Amino acid sequence: MKYTAVFTPEETGGYSVVIPALSGCISQGDTFEEALANIKEAAELYLEDLKESEIPEEKTPIVVSPVSVRL
Repeated sequence: MKYTAVFTPEETGGYSVVIPALSGCISQGDTFEEALANIKEAAELYLEDLKESEIPEEKTPIVVSPVSVRL
């Protein structure tokens, strides 16, 4: 299965990452590659705990865009 993962660079270094379609499936890593490996492992463990009928599909694409706001 494929899911969209959202990676956020952290100010202190490294990345946090979340898979929005898998509620609560989050991870992090010191590098992008480590964060990617960690979120794959987290997703696999997350899905192992579900019954096959409960495994969510990513039905709609996720759109990420910067938003300008006035101060």
